[in-house]
Amino acid sequence: MKKTTKLFALLLAIVMVVSACGNQPNPTTAPTEAPKTTDAPKTTDAPQPAETTAAPQPAETTAAPQPVETTEAPKPVEREVDNRLAAEVYGNKYDPADWFDESEKFYEEILSDFLAEYAKVKDAKSLSERYALQAIAEATLYASAMFIPLTTKGGNYRLGRNVPKTINTTLWGSNEYRYQTVVITNEIIAADDYNYLKALWGELAGTGTYVAEAKKYLEGKGYTFKDSYSLGYSDDPDTWDFLSSSRAAVGEPLSPTIDGLYIYNEENMQVPAIATSYTVSDDKLTYTFKLRDDVDWVDSQGRVVSHLTADDFLAGLNHLLDCQSSPRGLLVGVLVGVEDYINGVTTDFEDVGIKALDDYTLEYTLEQDVPYFMSMMAYNIFLPMSRTYYTAQGGKFGAEYDPSAADYTYGKDPDHIAYCGPMIITNWTEKNTIVYKANESYYAPETLNVHTITWMFNDGSDKLKAYNDTIAGTIDACGLNADAVETCKADGNFDKYVTLSDTDSTTYCGWLNVNRKIYTNFNSNAVASPKTVTEADDAVAAMQNVHFRRALIAAFDHATYNAQSVGEELKFNALRNSYTPATFVSLSEDVTVDINGTPTTFKAGTFYGQIMQAVLDANNIKITVWNAELGAGDGYDGWYNPEYCMEELAIAIEELAAQGIPVDKDHPICIDYPYVSFTTTGQNRGAAVKQSIEAASQGLIKINLVACENTDDYYNMSYYTTYGYEQNTDLNTSSGWGPDYGDPQTYLATMVIDEDGYMLANLGMFGQ
Repeated sequence: MKKTTKLFALLLAIVMVVSACGNQPNPTTAPTEAPKTTDAPKTTDAPQPAETTAAPQPAETTAAPQPVETTEAPKPVEREVDNRLAAEVYGNKYDPADWFDESEKFYEEILSDFLAEYAKVKDAKSLSERYALQAIAEATLYASAMFIPLTTKGGNYRLGRNVPKTINTTLWGSNEYRYQTVVITNEIIAADDYNYLKALWGELAGTGTYVAEAKKYLEGKGYTFKDSYSLGYSDDPDTWDFLSSSRAAVGEPLSPTIDGLYIYNEENMQVPAIATSYTVSDDKLTYTFKLRDDVDWVDSQGRVVSHLTADDFLAGLNHLLDCQSSPRGLLVGVLVGVEDYINGVTTDFEDVGIKALDDYTLEYTLEQDVPYFMSMMAYNIFLPMSRTYYTAQGGKFGAEYDPSAADYTYGKDPDHIAYCGPMIITNWTEKNTIVYKANESYYAPETLNVHTITWMFNDGSDKLKAYNDTIAGTIDACGLNADAVETCKADGNFDKYVTLSDTDSTTYCGWLNVNRKIYTNFNSNAVASPKTVTEADDAVAAMQNVHFRRALIAAFDHATYNAQSVGEELKFNALRNSYTPATFVSLSEDVTVDINGTPTTFKAGTFYGQIMQAVLDANNIKITVWNAELGAGDGYDGWYNPEYCMEELAIAIEELAAQGIPVDKDHPICIDYPYVSFTTTGQNRGAAVKQSIEAASQGLIKINLVACENTDDYYNMSYYTTYGYEQNTDLNTSSGWGPDYGDPQTYLATMVIDEDGYMLANLGMFGQ
């Protein structure tokens, strides 16, 4: 529990700190076209794009099995019933000191098996053994039933003017949001041409010729090109400090404004950006980067404010650690001195493993060999910050850092940050637009395919807005919800223009709060629970019972839930069955590991998901994360199982009765599920969740649909919370996780408080 002392101090201060791939909001609007694809590299070894075959089609599903008969539960002891509303009694206030102790207790108890398996990863003798041990740990995590993998991005119908594969599609990092490389046509691209270009990318990726050949092909087909790109968005950043948050709502709009040492280009090749080259010491503990000498920092007016040197990378990392940014945990165990600096063991930043050897030479010192280290360059933890500009905005370092100071203006809006990337933000109007133009001082202007980018706000209340705006040319691309599909067909546009968007490595989940403390939103009285005090207390006890959690998870019909946003015919396409995608990495050599005391050998080429499935089967956990017939981990629902729900629920009922808690049709366990009430899709999703869980549990679990009347209420219910006690929900589907680098640890560390620990807040534990 190395991080907890520092975290406790933060809890008492209640400082809201939030910064880019990581925590992804589950959109409340119509599906958007996903930039990432499954045909990006699957391993950390090579930057070469991998060939892939077509995604397997989901198998036909049969009728749900009939629930098993349950025995009569033991008669509970008599108890007093408190029918006062939980929202009035508990409200949204809670003592963080008491909650912190409970968080530590539940973390160590509920996740003990996972933590024990995860601890073994550090002793892996090879990269393949590391992957196998991580897969064992992740499968053990599923047995604890703390969350449900649901869907990924994409897998829906789309149309638009954006040329496929002209934005980076690597599975990790934030380079996917570097929209300045996109090629945009004036005309909507026909489906046949779009699909041809995707196949062409598969042939040319790695040659450096794809963009030129794609343009040549389109010109031959009569298309013309434009110099701008317009797209929709649904969530404004709550800070413009790109080093202070791992929320996608912050990282996505800021990615085009800042460059790092190395980036991934449109062909998914890792290429130099601010760095020109790097070397690695023989012991793989020292990385030395040579930097360009022609990079300037500019303000939002394009005026040069300083010249970039190696020292700006020190300033960036120092600031990231000082502001207790959630991504800091990614560096624990990676860079020398980071953990001690975070925990206050040392206050001297010079003890951290980063040095400016001269103005254009940067050195990192690692604690151990980190095979995925270079893949981390795609994320904000290795980005620079202009020391000169930051201090001019009132910024200080170390013990003097104080973002509440009257003269501290850094990151308050786009006019109070410095830019060294290809684009600068010239205008931001909240819930309206974000406008970018090309940085005239950018060192590599030849890499820009558009010179103006405009984001246009869409809260999803108009279910046809994105489609109509794309047809009209107001925005350049969109995904189609079920209503837009029907309109598109009626307009005669479907067969000509519509294709399927690719899926990516983001995993959206359903999160179970095992330590709920509040019953209205943390910052208001919005989204009030309808539960009585007794119902609230019973639900907390039930959520702390692993058999109840397994039952709840098994009752969630993922496919029907997803159908409400993409339509019945596409409901399986984006379904995901594991937090880390099943094909994210594979073994490069044979590996023998222990599963429940049995030495088990996995051959070279075995995918991560196959190992997870072997562990689940060995432990009789009735979850499918790898289907041999389908050949993959996505595209089917491996969790929904009404029979398994009733098996686990019967055990939970008996154990809860022993605690004096009756569970029957007259006394169901009431679970709050906040839903988006201002869109048809949100309403239908909520209804699907309620119907499937109540039916599968034979009415023994009741779902309270708690209306969120606007996007702020919805995201403040869970996504925008900083601490676990601020989670105003029992079950929520408001967020997911996108990988920051090319190793399964990027997912698993979000459940480990000594490392990233970011997603534990969704479970009612600790803070981000």
